[in-house]
Amino acid sequence: MKSTLALHQLGQSLWLDNITRALLRSGTLARYIDELSVTGLTSNPTIFEHAIGGGDTYDASIRVLDAAGLYGEDLFFELALEDLTQAADLFRPVHEASDGVDGWVSLEVSPLLAHDAANTIRAANRLSKKAERANLFIKIPGTPEGVRAVEEAIFDGVPVNVTLLFSREHYIAAAEAYVRGIERRLEAGLDPKVASVASIFVSRWDVAVSKQFASPFHNRLGIAIATRIYKACGELLASQRWKRLAAAGARPQRLLWASTGTKDPAAPDTLYVQALAAPGTIDTMPEKTLLAFADHGKVERVLALDGGYAEAVIEEFRREGLDDGVLATRLQHEGVDAFAASWHALLARIHEKCPSTP
Repeated sequence: MKSTLALHQLGQSLWLDNITRALLRSGTLARYIDELSVTGLTSNPTIFEHAIGGGDTYDASIRVLDAAGLYGEDLFFELALEDLTQAADLFRPVHEASDGVDGWVSLEVSPLLAHDAANTIRAANRLSKKAERANLFIKIPGTPEGVRAVEEAIFDGVPVNVTLLFSREHYIAAAEAYVRGIERRLEAGLDPKVASVASIFVSRWDVAVSKQFASPFHNRLGIAIATRIYKACGELLASQRWKRLAAAGARPQRLLWASTGTKDPAAPDTLYVQALAAPGTIDTMPEKTLLAFADHGKVERVLALDGGYAEAVIEEFRREGLDDGVLATRLQHEGVDAFAASWHALLARIHEKCPSTP
């Protein structure tokens, strides 16, 4: 049995953290679905920057859209939706077979809106409507302003992937926004079945502390933080507040492990995937990590619902001078800035490819 299938049978969804036109046209994504148990896909501005700027596969579409008078962000979203609606259609059988639990793709709002709740809400509604796909998440960053937008988008019935979450506090804020949105829908007599995932970024913790701490501490913090969040999620789902919503037909906001590619060349390339095996969750993997796990990964243990040794590990780091709350805030800010930089580079690359450009 392939290790990817074993993970799938455990109850964890495997999603691909990549989208390119070549993946779609070559049949590679379809093969990953058939052979590697891939049941969803995520994208972000950096992924699209690499996809569009790295070759000429988008050039013909750019010329057509440019001739139609589109430019800038409007042109990009047309390109992105060409890919993501095709991917969504590939995952439609999974989506329907799982009654909407799995088989999702994700499109991010402009990262320039990370601190603008009102325009994020408008963008989320517009993109969701334009996609016309029941299995497309709109990604909204978990900044304070983004969290406010999440609640409103959920109330509006927009499926949301809350991204750039790094800490338990970030997760709880996103989960509370989701729950409030669902509660408001019930109060308004609306269907409470609106899907959402909360994307927890893992490996960036270890990259951030790798130079500050000696090797015995390397590649331990991200997994501990994720385990702490997994416990918090379990506590929320066991609460009476959530049980009332579930009884009314609401679906849990699923945890999604993001940034699960190993950055340390001295560490196993399947480190985070193996450590974060947990039923009811999602692991979105870079293509390289997916292929590595399919080749030699193992499903050895399931993540501890009670938090395991997470707090003890985090306390070790604190004794050595780590302020994990401060670092979580910094990591989120850096994530927003990195996606904004990719966004500017992406739009500049598209502009260069437009025939109408002077």
